[in-house]
Amino acid sequence: MSLPPIVVFDLDGTLAETAPDIMRTLNVILEREGLPALPVERARELVGAGARALIERGFKVSGRPLGAEKLELLFEDFLSIYAEAVAPNSFVHDGVIGALDTLAAEGFVFGVCTNKPILHTRLILDHFAITDRFAAIAGRDSFPFFKPDPRHLTQTIAEAGADPRRAVMVGDSYTDIATARAAGLPVICVPFGYTDVPIESLSPDLVIQHFSELPKAVRQLTGGEPALAERS
Repeated sequence: MSLPPIVVFDLDGTLAETAPDIMRTLNVILEREGLPALPVERARELVGAGARALIERGFKVSGRPLGAEKLELLFEDFLSIYAEAVAPNSFVHDGVIGALDTLAAEGFVFGVCTNKPILHTRLILDHFAITDRFAAIAGRDSFPFFKPDPRHLTQTIAEAGADPRRAVMVGDSYTDIATARAAGLPVICVPFGYTDVPIESLSPDLVIQHFSELPKAVRQLTGGEPALAERS
């Protein structure tokens, strides 16, 4: 029996708009430290590299140095605060469910490959009642490696029991593109995620403006051709 093709998604900024709750949690930390809250509009330049980097960037923007020991303490606080309410202001992007339905009917399975801790990843997917849509869900701490290490992506595909020759990554940032490229996989990006430069400038294989365009884009990039073929 042949293995099914797979679409692997990043979470933050790709499947869902999660910045409001990520920034809310960051602002709890900042305000506890006597620093001003930051607007959610700063998410594009702050979110995307994990909670530690988010806190570091938040303090840098606020003009206060942050030592390694203090960062670890605030990181643990962040994880706890965020887990208490991961998604009250977050939402799945328009068209995601329809795209999953269409692709599932064509035999595709799905995975999530994110640098968000697995606890928060599952809490968010549970909140949106879409956990069961994914054959594999991998967070930053699921393996000894994480994006942009290509093994984070390839191991997610393996855990889904899917065909790595007919796989595509969907993301919103340089990290997602670099991960897919290193794994030898095509990558589709959305322009409404968390990146501080236009996603088109990073040269993903395709950019979609809305998730209604995803099935066609996936067919174009998988189409029965080996996705792991060498690139020229």
